[in-house]
Amino acid sequence: MSRMRALELSELQQDQAVRVELDGVPIAVVLDNQGEVHAIGDTCSHGQISLSEGFVEGDTLECWAHGSAFSLRTGMPLNLPAYEPVPVYVVEIEDGVVYIDPHVTKEIAA
Repeated sequence: MSRMRALELSELQQDQAVRVELDGVPIAVVLDNQGEVHAIGDTCSHGQISLSEGFVEGDTLECWAHGSAFSLRTGMPLNLPAYEPVPVYVVEIEDGVVYIDPHVTKEIAA
Protein backbone atom coordinates (compact mmCIF):
# COMPACT_ATOMS: atom_id res chain seq x y z
CA MET A 1 0.00 0.00 0.00
CA SER A 2 1.40 3.38 -0.94
CA ARG A 3 -0.36 5.64 1.50
CA MET A 4 0.37 9.33 1.33
CA ARG A 5 0.35 12.07 3.93
CA ALA A 6 -2.92 13.96 3.42
CA LEU A 7 -3.00 16.51 6.26
CA GLU A 8 -2.67 16.95 10.00
CA LEU A 9 -5.62 15.70 12.05
CA SER A 10 -5.65 19.14 13.71
CA GLU A 11 -6.47 20.74 10.33
CA LEU A 12 -9.90 19.08 10.36
CA GLN A 13 -12.93 20.69 11.95
CA GLN A 14 -15.94 18.60 12.91
CA ASP A 15 -18.63 18.41 10.23
CA GLN A 16 -16.57 20.26 7.62
CA ALA A 17 -14.96 18.77 4.54
CA VAL A 18 -11.42 19.59 3.47
CA ARG A 19 -10.20 19.03 -0.09
CA VAL A 20 -6.81 17.42 -0.59
CA GLU A 21 -5.20 16.28 -3.80
CA LEU A 22 -2.96 13.23 -3.62
CA ASP A 23 -1.11 12.16 -6.73
CA GLY A 24 -3.65 14.05 -8.86
CA VAL A 25 -6.68 12.49 -7.12
CA PRO A 26 -9.10 14.99 -5.48
CA ILE A 27 -10.34 13.69 -2.13
CA ALA A 28 -12.76 15.17 0.43
CA VAL A 29 -11.66 14.44 4.01
CA VAL A 30 -14.27 14.76 6.77
CA LEU A 31 -14.19 14.55 10.56
CA ASP A 32 -17.73 13.49 11.48
CA ASN A 33 -19.62 14.22 14.69
CA GLN A 34 -18.59 10.80 16.06
CA GLY A 35 -14.89 11.69 15.75
CA GLU A 36 -14.33 9.39 12.75
CA VAL A 37 -12.31 10.54 9.74
CA HIS A 38 -13.63 9.68 6.27
CA ALA A 39 -12.18 10.16 2.78
CA ILE A 40 -14.33 10.08 -0.37
CA GLY A 41 -13.87 11.21 -3.95
CA ASP A 42 -14.19 15.00 -4.03
CA THR A 43 -16.04 15.18 -7.35
CA CYS A 44 -19.84 14.83 -7.38
CA SER A 45 -20.83 12.05 -9.76
CA HIS A 46 -23.70 14.19 -11.05
CA GLY A 47 -22.29 17.61 -11.76
CA GLN A 48 -18.48 17.52 -11.52
CA ILE A 49 -18.69 19.83 -8.48
CA SER A 50 -16.24 19.74 -5.54
CA LEU A 51 -18.02 17.90 -2.73
CA SER A 52 -15.71 19.43 -0.11
CA GLU A 53 -17.53 22.72 -0.70
CA GLY A 54 -20.76 21.02 0.40
CA PHE A 55 -22.44 20.32 3.71
CA VAL A 56 -21.69 17.56 6.23
CA GLU A 57 -24.62 16.15 8.15
CA GLY A 58 -24.17 13.00 10.21
CA ASP A 59 -22.37 10.52 7.98
CA THR A 60 -23.26 12.24 4.69
CA LEU A 61 -21.69 14.91 2.50
CA GLU A 62 -24.16 16.91 0.43
CA CYS A 63 -23.24 18.59 -2.85
CA TRP A 64 -24.01 22.30 -2.58
CA ALA A 65 -25.00 22.64 -6.23
CA HIS A 66 -27.87 20.18 -6.69
CA GLY A 67 -28.35 18.63 -3.26
CA SER A 68 -27.25 15.03 -3.77
CA ALA A 69 -26.01 13.58 -0.49
CA PHE A 70 -23.33 10.87 -0.44
CA SER A 71 -22.65 8.38 2.33
CA LEU A 72 -19.22 8.99 3.87
CA ARG A 73 -19.02 5.25 4.57
CA THR A 74 -20.02 3.80 1.19
CA GLY A 75 -19.84 6.67 -1.30
CA MET A 76 -23.37 5.82 -2.44
CA PRO A 77 -25.70 8.70 -3.35
CA LEU A 78 -28.70 8.83 -1.05
CA ASN A 79 -30.91 10.93 -3.32
CA LEU A 80 -31.18 12.25 -6.86
CA PRO A 81 -29.99 13.75 -9.11
CA ALA A 82 -26.79 11.74 -8.52
CA TYR A 83 -27.10 7.99 -9.05
CA GLU A 84 -23.45 6.93 -9.37
CA PRO A 85 -21.33 6.43 -6.23
CA VAL A 86 -18.06 8.22 -5.51
CA PRO A 87 -14.97 6.30 -4.37
CA VAL A 88 -14.25 5.78 -0.66
CA TYR A 89 -10.64 5.60 0.54
CA VAL A 90 -8.99 3.89 3.49
CA VAL A 91 -7.91 6.38 6.17
CA GLU A 92 -5.07 5.73 8.59
CA ILE A 93 -4.15 8.08 11.41
CA GLU A 94 -0.70 7.92 12.92
CA ASP A 95 0.86 10.41 15.32
CA GLY A 96 -1.76 13.04 14.49
CA VAL A 97 -1.27 12.72 10.73
CA VAL A 98 -3.98 11.51 8.31
CA TYR A 99 -2.72 9.12 5.62
CA ILE A 100 -4.68 8.01 2.54
CA ASP A 101 -3.77 5.77 -0.39
CA PRO A 102 -5.35 7.56 -3.38
CA HIS A 103 -5.03 4.48 -5.57
CA VAL A 104 -6.85 2.00 -3.34
CA THR A 105 -10.56 2.29 -2.64
CA LYS A 106 -12.50 0.46 0.04
CA GLU A 107 -14.40 -2.64 -0.96
CA ILE A 108 -18.00 -1.81 -0.13
CA ALA A 109 -20.49 -4.62 0.35
CA ALA A 110 -23.58 -4.13 -1.77
